[in-house]
Amino acid sequence: MHLNHSPDALPTSQISFDDFLKVDIRIGTIVSAEEFPEARKPSFRLVIDFGDAIGRKKSCAQIAVNYPLDELPGRQVAAVVNFPPRQIGPAMSEVLTLGFADASGEVVLFAPDVLVPNGARLF
Repeated sequence: MHLNHSPDALPTSQISFDDFLKVDIRIGTIVSAEEFPEARKPSFRLVIDFGDAIGRKKSCAQIAVNYPLDELPGRQVAAVVNFPPRQIGPAMSEVLTLGFADASGEVVLFAPDVLVPNGARLF
């Protein structure tokens, strides 16, 4: 699947509010991050805590260009938690960590600007 990350990209087709509600986007806190040298683009393997109801999930994220590895633990991030797990090379990614492309096309994480409880859902 190819996604157009350009800020000049046209909006996608309209969806219903019920379709939006099917996408479960939650906040979690990164508890660990490690290098992912097998990835095609600079990436890290993350473990994210989404609270008691969802627990800890693994994610492979192409964020190595904009984020030093040692600054990730403790950072809150948004992720889609109800996609099926996806094999990324030798790693399994259980959630899709969300971000936006910066001016160079590199990922900038999407996160709240105020601390919220792990597991809080986007609405």
